[in-house]
Amino acid sequence: MELKKRKILVLGDSITEGCGLSDPDEQAFWRLLAIRDGAAVKGYGIGGTRIARQRTPSAESKYDRYFSSRVPEMDPEADIVIVFGGTNDYGHGDAPLGRMSDRTEDTFYGALHCLYLSLLEKYPKALIVVLTPLHREKEEQMINEIGIRNVGTLADYVDIIRRVAAYYALPVLDLYRYSGIQPNEAGLRERYAPDGLHPNEAGHEKIYNLLKSFLETL
Repeated sequence: MELKKRKILVLGDSITEGCGLSDPDEQAFWRLLAIRDGAAVKGYGIGGTRIARQRTPSAESKYDRYFSSRVPEMDPEADIVIVFGGTNDYGHGDAPLGRMSDRTEDTFYGALHCLYLSLLEKYPKALIVVLTPLHREKEEQMINEIGIRNVGTLADYVDIIRRVAAYYALPVLDLYRYSGIQPNEAGLRERYAPDGLHPNEAGHEKIYNLLKSFLETL
């Protein structure tokens, strides 16, 4: 797919918002699609947000703006819509994983169904592309902010994202398995994600290169 002049929308969390970058307008992975490839790109990243609806309200209400609730605010026209989320559902979400048959935002499975269906309905002619979460530091030992162990590993969340996307035949760029970003290794953390979660400029460059190559194959 030729990216020049394509209208691309990116729905995400703090990584899409540019947390960890000194200049998100120039360095964010999706901004590079505009700067280098001539695409018309809009980012809809809100730090701390999750795909599933939170049971217990967060300290700041913006964190509870789960992904599908924000779809109505997005531009009504798009050639490509990219969804990049899930790490906060694992990191500090309190929604259960649920099951494949769920169709409400109150479980992770159900929220993915609601999200993908809302995007497919709003953008029937667009290509909907899914990015999985990246690895994060100490992901196997994490306990979320409400004091209970997460209901699954980060790999479980990634696999659920892949499963629900496959149900709708949506292409998935699996950054968890193929990004080369692994903050549990000191050298890779320093190079790509110094805080253990948010990619720096080099990390966004990596994501951009992978995403560009992926989109060009579709």
